[in-house]
Amino acid sequence: WLMPDNMHHQWLLLAACFWVIFMFMVASKFITLTFKDPDGYGAKQEPLILTAVTKVEEVHVPEEKHWPEEFQPTGKAFSGNLIRQPLVHMERLELLRNVCRDAALRNLSHTAVSKFVLDRIFVCDKHKILFCQTPKVGNTQWKKVLIVLNGAFSSIEEIPENIVHDHEKNGLPRLSSFSDSEIKKRLNLYFKFFIVRDPFERLISAFKDKFVHNPRFEPWYRHEIAPGIIRKYRKNRTETKGLQFEDFVRYLGDPNHRWLDVQFGDHIIHWVTYVELCAPCEITYSVIGHHETLEDDAPYILKAAGIDHLVSYPTIPPGITVYNKTKVERYFSGVSKRDIRRLYARFEGDFKLFGYREPDFLLN
Repeated sequence: WLMPDNMHHQWLLLAACFWVIFMFMVASKFITLTFKDPDGYGAKQEPLILTAVTKVEEVHVPEEKHWPEEFQPTGKAFSGNLIRQPLVHMERLELLRNVCRDAALRNLSHTAVSKFVLDRIFVCDKHKILFCQTPKVGNTQWKKVLIVLNGAFSSIEEIPENIVHDHEKNGLPRLSSFSDSEIKKRLNLYFKFFIVRDPFERLISAFKDKFVHNPRFEPWYRHEIAPGIIRKYRKNRTETKGLQFEDFVRYLGDPNHRWLDVQFGDHIIHWVTYVELCAPCEITYSVIGHHETLEDDAPYILKAAGIDHLVSYPTIPPGITVYNKTKVERYFSGVSKRDIRRLYARFEGDFKLFGYREPDFLLN
């Protein structure tokens, strides 16, 4: 009787050993795949991106949608966890594609790839990069990055401020300067990106920069454009003060704004929609950065473009990219609900394409 009983225990012990070994192998494989080098992401390493995405889902880490109810302080959403960065950017591009296919938003999300759009796109042939300029979203720093990459200056610190926006001296060709075949080749083959921020906060920044502070001494904004808006849109004609934010909003939300836009020319780039500037539904961009998370997005863009070993994005002052909800509400507190709704109707495509939430003060 003892022999069968001993053999039974031996088989049980052997089975237990196999089970422990099997579980150890599974755990080792899981750990190896889940904790791959977080710096190994990028557009040129798609298999790694897919692995990272799969494993994040397997361990049930909650997704952090970055078209948020409330933007977090600069870069904090993903600091210390860069393995999620590829997932964030894939989600942004997926959202963009879905909204582009929405027939109800077609008029707000689609535009022709015209000379106006091609004029906004700067070219770095040496490293095969296209950058679409979206003013009031920190574009000056990205221009400096491309100027260095193109070889006009050896470092960002050497670039004089007056050269950055002088397109005859900064060594940054526009995509519109190439032939049709060369344009098509670059659009098909190059790494392409641009940066967005909350659309209403961007309009506030444009208003302050061009009509209040005007730091680069551009008198035409105050002496030509502002009077044109006031004559057309100021309700109280007896007021003699300069352009007010509510005048600016009334102009932007007017469905017939284009007749003034034509008079203002390329100066309108500081407040027209991202759709009009960069044609995101017509051009397949590689990455869309968000101003609110630029501390994480800038290194990711440099790495994805394969240039992180050549240049660094300039240091971002603390708090400068934080979405300021209080400021936005304060500026719009003096604007009528009718004018805010008309403004939102024009910029709805930008809100939806890039995952920005409709403002609370518009819903109340």
